[in-house]
Amino acid sequence: MYKILIKFIFRKKIPKIQGIKNLLDEAKKTCLKLSTTELNQLQIGNYKYEAKDAIEELGITSDLVHQLVEDYVVQIIKSEVHFLNIINELKKDEQNQKELDYTELRELIHKNLGVARNLRIKDAQTILEEMMGKEDLIYLSYAVNALYACAVKLKPTCAYDTIKLIEIKNSL
Repeated sequence: MYKILIKFIFRKKIPKIQGIKNLLDEAKKTCLKLSTTELNQLQIGNYKYEAKDAIEELGITSDLVHQLVEDYVVQIIKSEVHFLNIINELKKDEQNQKELDYTELRELIHKNLGVARNLRIKDAQTILEEMMGKEDLIYLSYAVNALYACAVKLKPTCAYDTIKLIEIKNSL
């Protein structure tokens, strides 16, 4: 879903502001769709991040929290491909009737969960905690899409810039 939009945004050379708006609109649609269908029980559809929770609980400045949240968004955008590659490998193993080893996936989930918890990003925390205990590969794919969309919603400009850099790097 995102790959099509991303390719459209970057190939059409649309202005950055419009690209960010398109990316954010698509992220909102994805979150709404998944939060009312496959991931309904997670109740993440109307979540809005409040930095004040992290500022108060961690005792750090607003600027630092926002910088750390941007770092988290970059991490999720970069991790999305890794998540999906692991899930695809597990799907291949499942088709070949091999025993499924979720260790690599759980380690990646755990890494991202720690950051989400520390920054008090509740929707990401909910999604990642749900992923930690699941073995349904289709459901896990939906959860990765939701995690990605939630990261885009959190810091759309940062997400856009990260996606753009990845696209440029991949084109070299």
